[in-house]
Amino acid sequence: MEIESITGNEAAAGYFLRDYLSGLKYDVSLQEAAPNRFNVIAFAGKPELVFSTHIDTVPPYLPVGEDEEYLYGRGACDAKGIVAAQIEAAENLRASGASRVGLLFVVGEERDSVGALAANKIPPGSRFLIDGEPTDNHLALGSKGSLRVEISARGKAAHSAYPQMGESAILKLLDLLEEIRAMALPHDPILGESTCNIGVLEGGTKANIIPDSARAELMFRSVEPIELLKERLEVLIAGRADSRYLFEVPPFIMQAMEGFDTTVVSFASDAPFLTEWGKPFLLGPGSILNAHTDHERISKQELLEGVELYVRLARTLLS
Repeated sequence: MEIESITGNEAAAGYFLRDYLSGLKYDVSLQEAAPNRFNVIAFAGKPELVFSTHIDTVPPYLPVGEDEEYLYGRGACDAKGIVAAQIEAAENLRASGASRVGLLFVVGEERDSVGALAANKIPPGSRFLIDGEPTDNHLALGSKGSLRVEISARGKAAHSAYPQMGESAILKLLDLLEEIRAMALPHDPILGESTCNIGVLEGGTKANIIPDSARAELMFRSVEPIELLKERLEVLIAGRADSRYLFEVPPFIMQAMEGFDTTVVSFASDAPFLTEWGKPFLLGPGSILNAHTDHERISKQELLEGVELYVRLARTLLS
């Protein structure tokens, strides 16, 4: 966690993992996903099951600390604590003679899944993939999809004393956003409700100028196919603004396993982009409610329990 690895700047963390895993006698390779950005792949023979999670984090970097109960810092639960738990689980399995286990640590999950998309092009022939995200040590039955879209409106600049001579891009955008907020979003019996967040809103230059441009960035958490959501958005946007779709992840349904507590998560993960690495499962210690916050933390007890769950799930699948 002391190694800052905000999305786009993962190299130092990747080199650390390369050296650490090489010291554990793994066959380690680095796969370039983007310039100076690479996935870390570690095998001990041909794997049938692969543990995977991401090494990028979100800003800002947080100081690392601990007390009797918790570890604190950026990546504690999302997802460097999970990296540690997966390595420990793989080592436990190797020590008991299960040598068909590999590790895949990817870049870019927090932004565009560039690492997972690259990794999916070079599958090792594994049958199972256990993706790590903070699920409170519950096996995820499904995850909502996501769609990030930028909407830009254009107007005509004018002196604010004569608004009739201009056209406010901000007002045009606000009217459109209000209609989007009122748009009926579907419900799924497993995944729950679709939601929309207006995360960025920008426009204008000065209070005494009618603004000629404005933009918003929205994030949908969708339980319906992303193409259907886009179609409904375009009906509202057409002729009124420009839209640019920045990234999307499909809704994803996974399988329960007897003996494991289950949950459904509202966040997206790399699991839909790693389907060539085997049948996917999503599981990890830590709470998503502590991720991306100024108090990110993970319970030490939950971290150790996560190791045990990874080992038990892997043994169940491999048997």
